[in-house]
Amino acid sequence: MQRLKQKYNKEISKKLASELNIKNFMAIPKPVKVVVNMGIGDTLKDKSLLEAAIKELSDITGQKPSIRTAKISVASFGIRRGMNVGLKTTLRGDRMYAFLDKLFSIVLPRFRDFRGVPLKSFDKVGNYTLGIVEHNVFPEIDITKSRSRGLEITIVTNANNPEVSKKLLEYLEMPFEKI
Repeated sequence: MQRLKQKYNKEISKKLASELNIKNFMAIPKPVKVVVNMGIGDTLKDKSLLEAAIKELSDITGQKPSIRTAKISVASFGIRRGMNVGLKTTLRGDRMYAFLDKLFSIVLPRFRDFRGVPLKSFDKVGNYTLGIVEHNVFPEIDITKSRSRGLEITIVTNANNPEVSKKLLEYLEMPFEKI
C-alpha cells in the first residue's frame, strides 16, 4: 500500500472526521482522482515528438495517456477538427496516491524559489488545479533528451467546498504558500 494512502487511512481520515464532526465514514473528504493534461500542439508536424510526449507522460504518471483531439477548427492557430492537441491521464487508487506523494514531496520542492502553491486555485466545489510550466522537474524526465512542455494537474476531491478541500490537502502535506 502507498505511504500516502496508508497515512490517509490511519491518521488523516480520523483527524478530518473529528474536526468536521462527521459521523459517517463514507462522508469523510478524500481525493477521488487526479487528472494530468499535457498540450502537444507542437507535435502536429513531427510524429516522433508525439511518441516522445506520450512516453514522457506515461513515465511521469505510470499509465498510458489518451490522445485528445480538437473538437473545432481554429484557423488562427492552424488547427483543424480531429487533430491531436493534447494528452490526458486520469489516475485513481494506488497510482493516484503514488503520484500525489511524488508531487508533494519530490517535484514541487525542486522548483527554483519555491514558496508554496497558490491558495486561489480551488474551484467552487473544492477541486484544486495546478499548472506546471516545465515538466522537466519530474525525476523520470531526462532533460537533455526532452522538450519542455507544460502540465495541468487537477486534484478532484469529494469535498463540497474549498475550505474542507484545503484542510484535506494540508493534511496530505501539500505545500501551500504562507500568507
